[in-house]
Formats: sequence, C-alpha cells, structure tokens
Amino acid sequence: MAFSFDSALGIHADALVLRARRAEILANNIANADTPNFKARDIDFASVLEGVNAGQASPLKLSTTHAGHKAQIADPDFAADLMFRIPNQPAVDGNTVEVQEEMARYTDNALRYQASFEFLNSKFSGLTKAIKGE
Repeated sequence: MAFSFDSALGIHADALVLRARRAEILANNIANADTPNFKARDIDFASVLEGVNAGQASPLKLSTTHAGHKAQIADPDFAADLMFRIPNQPAVDGNTVEVQEEMARYTDNALRYQASFEFLNSKFSGLTKAIKGE
C-alpha cells in the first residue's frame, strides 16, 4: 500500500510555507517604516485559501473525505502576487506602514506558524510511532 505525505499532512505543510513567506513580507514592511513612499504589502490569505489570487485560479488538488471539505487550495507560489495595504492614517512622506499594526500582524502570524509547526510535529510523531509499531 502506497503512502503519501500529502494525504497524511494535509494543507499544513503549505500553510507553513505561506506563513514563512508572510513573515518575510511583514518584516520587510517593518524594516521600511521610515522609507519615504514605501507601500506596505501583505498576502491576502482569504484569496489564497479560496484558490484565487490576483484573479487567477490555480488550485492544488486535495482529496476530500466529506462533502463539506474544501476541494482545493491555491499553490503557495501564487502568494508572490502581493496586495498593497490601505493605511488608516498614511504618513506625510507617502509611507503606508503603521508599525504597531505590522508588529501585531507579525506576532499573530508567528503564533499561527508555531501552531501549524506543532501540529505537523505531532503528525510526524504519530507516523514515527506507527512505523515503530508503538
């Protein structure tokens, strides 16, 4: 019987890739908080999870076991098409980075990354126990 890591791990491996990419983007926003005319950017997770980014659909096929399960998720490579963030209060120099909000988003993203990582760690632990017959 063939074993597939994709079916065993689900979308969580892709979620880690997306979270890591988003951490880079948010860190870049924070680093450029004082750069004139810098525009804050972000990934639109809702669009990525719906399988649509920038008007293009490129789903990753997933197997479903229940009628209520999502049938597709977007390829993490489509996260490269970033969206500009609309600021609540843009700076006079044209910079749209709001440092406190970016730091809050970064922290939230880091917590979600850690949660996904812990989930995958428990999956691998369970697979290791299954292989050892424990």
